Amino acid sequence: MSYGMATALQAAVYQHLLADTEVSNLVGSAIYDAVPAGTLPQTYVTLGAEEVREASDSTGTGALHRFTISVMSEAAGFATAKTLAAAITDALVSPSIPPLSRGRLVGLWFEKAVANRTGSTGQTRRIDLKFRARVEDN
Repeated sequence: MSYGMATALQAAVYQHLLADTEVSNLVGSAIYDAVPAGTLPQTYVTLGAEEVREASDSTGTGALHRFTISVMSEAAGFATAKTLAAAITDALVSPSIPPLSRGRLVGLWFEKAVANRTGSTGQTRRIDLKFRARVEDN
């Protein structure tokens, strides 16, 4: 098993989301690994937690990555957040994820979503999208 493909997978996911027309129409370039200081846009996306497990087989080393992408929105209601969450899911489960800089993406699947109200007044909508990706090292 190797954790060596984690950065390559994250970079490919990030670049794919930035390049996706529907996602960029909804959120622009407000997709963050680390949320910047200062005023944030009303709606943005964060790349979140990741869990990686061994997935090597007789053909070589590999890993199963489970990761979270969060949609954060202060727009009224859940419609804006849900529309963006759907666009992200559609973009990532498509077969057009760019090649990784290390290793190979075998597959990427949507697992689940959890939608909540957060913040002190409950005005922020948060949708955590959970994905699973199988990668092989080269």
